[in-house]
Amino acid sequence: MVASRKLQVWNLGFVKYPQALALQNLLVSKRRGNAIADTLLSLQHPPTFTLGKRRTAHNILVSPTELQTLGAEVHFAERGGDVTFHGPGQAVLYPILDLRQMGLGARRYVEGLEDCMIKVAEKYGVHARGRLEKLTGVWVEDRKIGAVGVRISSGSISSHGLAFNIKPDLRFFSHIVPCGIRDKEVTSLEKESCFTPVIEEAVTKQLIEVFAEVFGFVDIVSKTDPELLSSVGIVSKP
Repeated sequence: MVASRKLQVWNLGFVKYPQALALQNLLVSKRRGNAIADTLLSLQHPPTFTLGKRRTAHNILVSPTELQTLGAEVHFAERGGDVTFHGPGQAVLYPILDLRQMGLGARRYVEGLEDCMIKVAEKYGVHARGRLEKLTGVWVEDRKIGAVGVRISSGSISSHGLAFNIKPDLRFFSHIVPCGIRDKEVTSLEKESCFTPVIEEAVTKQLIEVFAEVFGFVDIVSKTDPELLSSVGIVSKP
């Protein structure tokens, strides 16, 4: 796979969804103008349900009052896909890439994101696969371990991305119809693997390394832009 060789990785820790969305929008604009290199945001969200551009709110099964009791927020995004959950114990990667420069179409890009999660699962003895019965994401038998939802702006600039369940509280998924699929379970790496312990930081690091491998990056630079982060309400990590 042909790719630009430099990847900037921003390790952000916990970020609320609206701030992460605002940051992505800024970085998409900068990537479109070649003001930044291809960039990968690595983060986690506090408990959050998000809906894609189809706005399928009927797939949230609890009332706003119950959501407040759960300590979960609901946000809308312009990504593909249905409702999903983001929360602690889940690795989220938001790649801001110029897919045209990389020679990638949308389908191959999505398959590449699935491959990243499949390869990491294999490191823990978990046999996973992508596209179960034409459904996107990554599956262990008929249980979903990773989700993909992307947006491609101006025909080539990617945002949003993947969410890989390392060890989240899976009870949150019982409050939605995950990805609009009623007859499938959601699982996690910790639940499926016989390896113990499953350490979030180690898995996330492996996921970033595999992402670089799958998409052909060899020069990986860890950085942030404190001024840009501050402009969207994110306090940069020391």
